[in-house]
Amino acid sequence: MALAPARTKYRKSQKGSRKGNAKRGNTLAFGEFGLQSLSRGPMTGRQIEAARVTISRHLKRKGKLWIRVFPHKPITKKPAEVRMGSGKGAVEFYIAQIKPGAVLFELAGVPATIAKEAFRLADAKLPFKCRFIVRETAAAA
Repeated sequence: MALAPARTKYRKSQKGSRKGNAKRGNTLAFGEFGLQSLSRGPMTGRQIEAARVTISRHLKRKGKLWIRVFPHKPITKKPAEVRMGSGKGAVEFYIAQIKPGAVLFELAGVPATIAKEAFRLADAKLPFKCRFIVRETAAAA
């Protein structure tokens, strides 16, 4: 089962604005290492789960992983070969709208080389470019 909210106030939502950079969630809050987005785009619950599985498999149950994004936004689709009109389609899946600078995942308790490789493998599963970031205090020590 892909990630989705347990319940929402409204079943369907409008597209909204996609411009701007991430104002919140753009710094490391929990771990020593992070995966930060460099471009914008939607990230489905399945993509988040695929990246999470990839990271945890590479770590072999070592360290702690935080997922900093959650798919709250419903995406609707109409069935194939249906005429225009007659309302908005049914909710198909949920996405997290990612903006440049958003921290997607964080890691702690593993060496930098292992964390970097785990995030490189996870980046391949995601629909936009990301970069590896390190907490300032961890880099100085």
